[in-house]
Amino acid sequence: MASAGFLTAKRLLKRLVVVTGALGAALALYLVGLQWTGNFHTLVAGEVYRSAQPSPEAIAAYSKGYGIRTILNLRGEKPDERWYRDEVAAAERNGIRLINFPMSASAEIDRNETDALMAILRDAPKPLLIHCKAGADRTGLVSTIYLQQIAGVDEETAEWQLSPLYGHVALPYLSGTFAMDETWEALEKSFGLNS
Repeated sequence: MASAGFLTAKRLLKRLVVVTGALGAALALYLVGLQWTGNFHTLVAGEVYRSAQPSPEAIAAYSKGYGIRTILNLRGEKPDERWYRDEVAAAERNGIRLINFPMSASAEIDRNETDALMAILRDAPKPLLIHCKAGADRTGLVSTIYLQQIAGVDEETAEWQLSPLYGHVALPYLSGTFAMDETWEALEKSFGLNS
């Protein structure tokens, strides 16, 4: 006959598995919901917004609803890909300037690239829409940089842009997108922040 302690441990383990599964399912549903809604969020109302890859319909809606004048595409120029051709055509139809700044979610960017990026963020006609594919990793890093370095938001608040709240889930040694976190850590030192 099994001891009472073993049965209690078995029940606890079973409950832990159920709770962990439920939390995992809830996170998965949340992340799917972000993609379904285009992961569109306001950084600074009337000035800068962030999203996943916008469809032509979304570009038209963002232009009409938010007055978007510039799109910053962090996926880079890809004329052989349909999504890119659709984006170029939608931007042209809506009188929006499209700026391509190629980044990889799995590669750090250096200070020189960051300076070029900040010049775009500072000088691009507003309102500005920043996007990558999912609107989570590259967009999260660029949103953090914009809020902290250009909009003057405190570091801790700006860092929330690079979090699971917006779909960024990065684990050291397990996720290629951790490069965005590594980039921000290096930039904090370069910017003289107290991280």
